[in-house]
Amino acid sequence: MTIAGRPQGLSDVAAGRLDPKTIEANFSDLHPPLGFHAAKVESDRCYFCFDAPCQQACPTSIDIPLFIRQIAADNRTGAAKTIFDANIMGGMCARVCPTETLCEEACVREAAEGKPVRIGLLQRYATDALIETGKSPFSRAAPTGKRAAVVGAGPAGLACAHALAVAGVEVTIFEARAKPGGLNGYGIAAYKAVDDFAAKEAAFILSVGGIEVLYGVALGEHVKLDDLRRDYDAVFLAMGLGATNKLGLPGEYELENVADAVDYIAVLRQAEDKSTMPVGRRVVVIGGGMTAIDIAVQSKKLGAQNVTIVYRRSSKHMKASRFERELAQTNGVVIRTSARPVAIEGHAGVFSGVLFEDTHEHEGVFAPAGSVFRIEADMLFTAIGQRGTPEILDGAEIELTGGRIVVDAERRTSFPGVWAGGDCVVGDENLTVVAVEDGKQAARSILSALGVSAA
Repeated sequence: MTIAGRPQGLSDVAAGRLDPKTIEANFSDLHPPLGFHAAKVESDRCYFCFDAPCQQACPTSIDIPLFIRQIAADNRTGAAKTIFDANIMGGMCARVCPTETLCEEACVREAAEGKPVRIGLLQRYATDALIETGKSPFSRAAPTGKRAAVVGAGPAGLACAHALAVAGVEVTIFEARAKPGGLNGYGIAAYKAVDDFAAKEAAFILSVGGIEVLYGVALGEHVKLDDLRRDYDAVFLAMGLGATNKLGLPGEYELENVADAVDYIAVLRQAEDKSTMPVGRRVVVIGGGMTAIDIAVQSKKLGAQNVTIVYRRSSKHMKASRFERELAQTNGVVIRTSARPVAIEGHAGVFSGVLFEDTHEHEGVFAPAGSVFRIEADMLFTAIGQRGTPEILDGAEIELTGGRIVVDAERRTSFPGVWAGGDCVVGDENLTVVAVEDGKQAARSILSALGVSAA
């Protein structure tokens, strides 16, 4: 990522487009938390359905009617424990889950009134107070003498490590970055998890004990899979996707002010003063998923005047939910669909615009429409997905498809003694809640394989 601030007057990329107080306000909570009264009122809206469709729609099967009933009974701690029993990252999931397409879409009030119970906000209300204490409500079982290695301290890795530790297994997490959380700490929009919540939640999870985290240790570089298999009774791979897809167009690497959205968001998430982040006055984003939405909205919140997302297919194919697309548009982001980039333009080594070609699809096949248009901009963000890095497995006999690891229903790989989950596996939906479920299911399978009783 090479970002230059106004080199020779050829572009308009600069930090401090807005004053620090304005930027701080822009990056405040997307959904402010409920207070006591609002939570009580909202919990009273729940019908506490038998065979509740909201619970069936939750990938981690949280007993939603039960925890809402506990909130209604003013048992906030009990509600939190109910959530954490099913989803140890219930706090972050309350913030980043697409509840509008999961539990809340399934709510009977949504079907009847078009206004579901605000399950996500109630989940946050229940979990926040307990996480703030920094102390785990779980107790570890007696030591079993078993040891497990977990690669990656993201949602899947932390969920698996926690479940194993509670059952009495000693866990070592190998994390390539300087702190835990994975994409929760580095990859999601800053306004979705303010006040360094990802770090607080990770500390809460690790407080159960029995988990050692080794930071700055990357699989394939500092430690080998064969070594982990030799030294530990079980290995869980949860390293996410280590690389991003590229456009493959000239200028993508050479021109200044062309940036990978994932890299930029990671730097933005760690910035103590976001007003120091450089951004263009005119920004174009290529992509149609959550990362594209996140970088576009954050560019506006940093002070960009014009931000345009361009996606190669129609809007119905965009991975970003309707809510997220509407969020972008209400923040002033323009979304253009059915257009693909054909050239990245620049002058004197500095990015100046993108040439696009209108497209249409026929029976799933792209057919260029022939017409082209140009978007002039100061800054280009690419957000066209991530890919696996199978080379870090050092040729281990693990079945792969498209660079991702193939696992069964118990998250076992084809390599004995090795499980996997999260973004690095085939079929993962790139959602925190799905990654947590992967970690939970893998832990159950590992415990069974080791002859250890689940807590």
